[in-house]
Amino acid sequence: MLKETCIQAGKRVLQEEAAAILDLIPTIDENFAHACDLLLNCQGKVILTGVGKSGHIATKIASTLASTGTQAFFVQACEAAHGDLGMIGEKDVVIAISNSGEGPELKVMIPSLRRRRIPLIAITGNFSSSLAKSADVTLSAHVTKEACPLNLAPTSSSTAELAIGDALAIALLEARGFTERDFACFHPGGALGRKLLVRCKDLMHSGDELPVCHEQVTIKDALLEMSAKGLGIIAIVDEKGKFLGVYTDGDLRRSFEKEISVHEPLANVMRHGGVHVSPECLAADALAIMQEKKISAMIVTDQEQQVVGAFNMHDLLRAGLV
Repeated sequence: MLKETCIQAGKRVLQEEAAAILDLIPTIDENFAHACDLLLNCQGKVILTGVGKSGHIATKIASTLASTGTQAFFVQACEAAHGDLGMIGEKDVVIAISNSGEGPELKVMIPSLRRRRIPLIAITGNFSSSLAKSADVTLSAHVTKEACPLNLAPTSSSTAELAIGDALAIALLEARGFTERDFACFHPGGALGRKLLVRCKDLMHSGDELPVCHEQVTIKDALLEMSAKGLGIIAIVDEKGKFLGVYTDGDLRRSFEKEISVHEPLANVMRHGGVHVSPECLAADALAIMQEKKISAMIVTDQEQQVVGAFNMHDLLRAGLV
């Protein structure tokens, strides 16, 4: 009985909150465009503020704005009245979030913002409130009732506030032409950041760690070099250091299977050409090539075809790309 009750309650809450968000669609009008215009032309930072559950929503919206190209941070409304108003500059824009629009903390903030002519955007469920009447732009987060059966706990109303904040963030993102690469710059620790930011030059082995041999050396010499560098591949170069091809641990096994002497010149058994990439190549693109060619290591060459580095799947794994 408890199990069924919980399932039904969960479904009802999702249905009611989804309906509350859909009801907001007609309110996205010229007011919304005006708010976006204020934010796009903001020469300072976007300040989010609120109290209680609306304060938590404001914190999340500030984070979303910051990660999508809008400089934003959260100022707690209670603290603002005790000195933190100094964090807000004349070139900033404030977004205040309150379901009732009558919170005493915001009422203390508003006169200071008005005196300093700092633009104020309100997100509220009450268009008749002090906050709504004082704002330059008021965006509706009105809901007919909360999903809470007591109609007390902020549920549908806080979801509505969050949805309006997300709508603003994405509208600004699109207006700025914000790209995946821009997003990655603000998320360097995430999977997308690694995919779009890490280049072959960032993970390749170079200098004394670079496995390289001249084509005149023997298979024995190549084996020693391969063992010393531990990448499972050797770059073969001419007397000027220009890339000629590769010799891998797989090629070595095949040489032994064919009973080729270890004193055979590498030039007779090497793979001419071979797959290689530039230092600026995205590591994710190099990984795709390696998977397509079914190889486990890659040589890196510069524009003059000089060998400058090498890496293998273990390096990609350490970089979090595999």
